[in-house]
Amino acid sequence: MNARDPHFLTASRSARLRQMLVGNELEFLMEAHNGLSARIVREAGFRGIWASGLAISAQYGVRDNNEASWTQVVDTLEFMADASDLPILLDGDTGYGNFNNVRRLVRKLEQRGVAGVCIEDKQFPKTNSFINGERQPLAEMDEFCGKIKAGKDSQTDDDFSIVARVEALIAGWGMDEALRRAEAYRQAGADAILIHSKLSRPDEILEFAREWAGRGPLVIVPTKYYSTPTEVFRKAGISTVIWANHLIRSATTAMQAVAKEIYTNETLVDVEDRIAPVNEIFRLQDADEYSEAEKRYLSASRASGAAVVLAASRGAGLEAVTTDRPKVMLPIAGKPLLRWLVDAFKKQGVNDITVVGGYRADAIDTAGVKLVVNERHAETGELASLACTIGGLQTDTVISYGDLLFRSYIVRDLVESEADFSVVVDSSLTQTENSSVRDFAWCSAADDRGLFGNKVLLKRVSSEQQDAQKPDGRWVGLLNVRGEGRERLKAVVAKLREQKDFDSLDMPALLNALVEAGEQIEVQYVHGHWRGVNDLEDFRRAGDFAHAQTPFAVGGTSGGEAR
Repeated sequence: MNARDPHFLTASRSARLRQMLVGNELEFLMEAHNGLSARIVREAGFRGIWASGLAISAQYGVRDNNEASWTQVVDTLEFMADASDLPILLDGDTGYGNFNNVRRLVRKLEQRGVAGVCIEDKQFPKTNSFINGERQPLAEMDEFCGKIKAGKDSQTDDDFSIVARVEALIAGWGMDEALRRAEAYRQAGADAILIHSKLSRPDEILEFAREWAGRGPLVIVPTKYYSTPTEVFRKAGISTVIWANHLIRSATTAMQAVAKEIYTNETLVDVEDRIAPVNEIFRLQDADEYSEAEKRYLSASRASGAAVVLAASRGAGLEAVTTDRPKVMLPIAGKPLLRWLVDAFKKQGVNDITVVGGYRADAIDTAGVKLVVNERHAETGELASLACTIGGLQTDTVISYGDLLFRSYIVRDLVESEADFSVVVDSSLTQTENSSVRDFAWCSAADDRGLFGNKVLLKRVSSEQQDAQKPDGRWVGLLNVRGEGRERLKAVVAKLREQKDFDSLDMPALLNALVEAGEQIEVQYVHGHWRGVNDLEDFRRAGDFAHAQTPFAVGGTSGGEAR
């Protein structure tokens, strides 16, 4: 297998790095310092990553003097290995200590899928080679050979690579010493030699390569002699070139410029079009994969993912307080009625919320919701508002009146229902209260609060008692649609749209049409614990309910009217 072989990409990371080092073609490793940059390196087309000690310490905001601990470095590598399947060669400084530290380092790197480590023959703690490199002491050659042997003896993956970095040229010890050390490291078991230079020309690197004469893979870092044509390295028999710190440096330049511009201008308008859009960050974070996984693994929870809130009306009986805002924006105990409703949904995992506005839709707070406007709200009813958004139903959805307050368990139980259609019916109404309520509900069985688990179906909903049979309660204004029920709901709405009186139809008309179409609408009985806001008296009482001063819905538990 060579690095251009189609089987190369299916090999292990360590096998791929090993092949890049020993292959006949010049290979390139690109610096990365965290998960995001590792993914960018992969997308750019590189076949391997250099986990730069300088770059990793810089992203922590500390010096390249072993101020970041080796465990912090390994933690960073774990994120990088998760974000990219490319082989990673770690810039392991001096091995973070003696031979024993190297043994432990190799084991931890293998555990995290890192393909190899490069260690340099300086003393711990090290300083970056380009900071007074000639004054930095080198390790004893025999001691460093012991580190290499210890690392090789500790690896369990035969393909894991240890690259020995020779600092003799940096420290000013001369070519003979560099060659002597490189040969000793090769014989100690190093899989490749990295020869380093701080000169702006490649002369001593090319001289070393000639003298080395292909005794083993040779790796270089042309940070200082960057203007050298790459073809020169090919002809010199170099195995691998490391572009060692250019992502962290380019990111630094961009961040400095953007931060300064925003500080100076006190606005984002001048920079927004010149930086990566937020969606690009989401893409690099693999947000789409999470969304797909969410669909697969959260479906069993029965948590409805969406809600449609019908909020187009001004509110009959509330004209005195809705001059400049719709009913859903009336303040209840310190925040708008709509916000109570949205917060209640989000508490139960219902996060995709669409509000159908109409009257003074411009005054609706759209934070956390999508706003759809029924432009004909003045001459249409609830069903026309629902029709404005029904085509977008893509997941299990709660359809709700916009003037509701309720205890959180009501939505919890509703969205956990197994039924394609389910509604909430309040069975706590008294004869006195019946004079002011509408949306009476007749069901297949009355609420027997001593028994649970019996299936009860909705028979019809009406604002008037059309016969002597007493209603079983009142529809609260919540309908949950899940699974295949969504398409059947759309079909019933489409059929109702063919009627001449469609513009005047309300939600009870939809429920009755579903029943007539043979749909089974399961009933979830409650006994109070909710409130609607229809008139000024309801408005006054709503604050008490929101403050939980009344643990049960006492008095006028009236629900909503045309939304």
